[in-house]
Amino acid sequence: MAAGGRDRQDGRPVALITGGSSGIGLALAGRLAGLGFDLALVSRRADRLEAARQQLAAMAPEARIGIYPADVADAQAGAAAVQAAIAEMGPPDWAVLNAGIARPGHFLDQPVDDHHDQMATNYFGALNIARVVAPEMAEAGGGRMVFVSSGAAFFGIYGYAAYAPSKFALRGLAEVLRVELAGKGISVTLAYPPDTDTPQLVAENETKPAITQAITAGGGLWSAERVAERIVRGASRGRFLVAPGAQMTMLAYGHSMLAPLLRRYQMRIARKERS
Repeated sequence: MAAGGRDRQDGRPVALITGGSSGIGLALAGRLAGLGFDLALVSRRADRLEAARQQLAAMAPEARIGIYPADVADAQAGAAAVQAAIAEMGPPDWAVLNAGIARPGHFLDQPVDDHHDQMATNYFGALNIARVVAPEMAEAGGGRMVFVSSGAAFFGIYGYAAYAPSKFALRGLAEVLRVELAGKGISVTLAYPPDTDTPQLVAENETKPAITQAITAGGGLWSAERVAERIVRGASRGRFLVAPGAQMTMLAYGHSMLAPLLRRYQMRIARKERS
């Protein structure tokens, strides 16, 4: 059996990954392919999916790699993509809910569409796919479901009024499903990546306020491959929380006690930046 996968009569286990065409999603795909998985990749842009397929095929030529263009924020389109993947490749042994967007900004300046878009992709996108794959996984005997969240799910961070609520919601969903799906043989993992060198972070930094940059500085920058290795290792071991690095680990297990200190720290940084 490949790491974390069920034995299958038709060979290799399958990992379905949303946001699988770049960044952490692509790195997770590469890691799982190397562990013996076939891949079903879901992302919005067909050209990027095709580029990802070619890259992964060069790394793991024995892997079947299916690509399914869809915006997971669109429940109907996301469901159709997952159903097509299941019809062609079988129920996933792993379902990685990784698709996400981040557009930081000042609350008083951001359009309400930014709030809707980030909630639609980061929370409802994961929910839409989970609702399709969970029954299939349960009927097939179980598997692993991985939600990729963010340190912004631990406490409110200046500049993330549109982003943080979507990750708070994702955290709540994962915590509930961890309990509800356990009896169906589905292990749930909630990952909190640190700042990761991805196209997503590049785009995020374009709108990140100076105060937000100052608050989030000093946490270090991880490679997508390193983050993927930690997530796969933790999920394979059945861990619920995967928080790579000392900073994320501290927040994952102590955010309730640390939140008052972190709020005061942010206020101090904000006053300094404004002066």
